[in-house]
Amino acid sequence: MPAHPADVTIHIDQELGSADRALLMEAFRQREGVISARFNEDKRHLVICEFDSERVSTRDLLAILMYQGYHGKLVGL
Repeated sequence: MPAHPADVTIHIDQELGSADRALLMEAFRQREGVISARFNEDKRHLVICEFDSERVSTRDLLAILMYQGYHGKLVGL
């Protein structure tokens, strides 16, 4: 169990196909400190990430998104 669990929702500006969504989820999951990442099934432009806030920051999560060529913002902060 992570020492400092947290979660965040990220709004993705672009519409992604299923292959792009899968690649993005894999990019999030490869980051040390990310516990899980998944798309909201009803709102596929939203990603819910659970992470250890001692090992990864929300800024890191947005950087992963941008590195993959997408734009987005944190929701609810």
